[in-house]
Amino acid sequence: MSGPAIRLTGLRKSFGVVNAVDGVDLEIADGEFFSMLGPSGSGKTTVLRLIAGFESPTAGTVELAGVDVTRRPPYERDVNTVFQDYALFPHMSVLDNVAYGLRVRGTGRRERHERAEEALRSVRLEGYGARRPAQLSGGQRQRVALARALVNRPKVLLLDEPLGALDLKLREEMQVELKALQRQVGITFVFVTHDQEEALTMSDRVAVFSGGRVEQVAAPAELYERPASPFVAGFVGTSNQFAGADVIGRSGTFSLRPEKIRLDGDGDCAAAGKVAEVVYAGAFTRLVVDLDAGPRMVVLLTSAPGLPALRGQAVRLTWSSSDLIALD
Repeated sequence: MSGPAIRLTGLRKSFGVVNAVDGVDLEIADGEFFSMLGPSGSGKTTVLRLIAGFESPTAGTVELAGVDVTRRPPYERDVNTVFQDYALFPHMSVLDNVAYGLRVRGTGRRERHERAEEALRSVRLEGYGARRPAQLSGGQRQRVALARALVNRPKVLLLDEPLGALDLKLREEMQVELKALQRQVGITFVFVTHDQEEALTMSDRVAVFSGGRVEQVAAPAELYERPASPFVAGFVGTSNQFAGADVIGRSGTFSLRPEKIRLDGDGDCAAAGKVAEVVYAGAFTRLVVDLDAGPRMVVLLTSAPGLPALRGQAVRLTWSSSDLIALD
């Protein structure tokens, strides 16, 4: 390769007066699991479609492995796309679904069946080739769609919210499987999601989108611990944002993660308040605290029997100044 797997330069896409993508510059390394994270309408799916060639940019360029493919049609780009609805052919067997792309390319019957079987083994569906999609669970259909995309051995695999239709437990299982599969096949994955936990769980790096622009590109830990803007701090996980002059006597705007706060514990920062609500969430309990200084804080604690009794009680919150994130 003569460059990164994907390079986007000055990428713009307008629909009438709406700028869906507004000047995006990105480089995605070969073999990287890269996620594009953002709310609906932030431009992430449009960027994915521009990489795939399903949309043409208003301005800017798309390069794959150092080659400008901006004006090339989708079938001339070495990428495959997995969509949320999987788009499997209901009248075909699983094996024929997986082999379909090879059939279109004119690959011989024996070779395409061998490669389709190999792709099914890679997603742990060996022995399912004779079934129809309707005979599979949602998670199995998702893996068939992955196998169909992988069978062509693309340099880049584009995934457009492929786990969005799955229930929570299956989605969590598939997150682990997807990352393991990406390591196994060693190709570049570009994953679009609005679920921040999904992005943090699987990705080598994450780009956070807002209003058609990239707010920050970073590894998951850096993105969570050192957000570059108030939007990133609020969108990636839960964040308490407040004016420092009101709470700690320092100028500026700060962010503080709920799990960094303790009840009357150690720490060089403190604030008094009243518990407005106690929300039990299994292993953890969230306290919503109205500070005497004005702002509302969310505190995340390990669940314990006495926590529900704190509703309506005065409390003292403490934290370390090193856990504060300056957002100015």
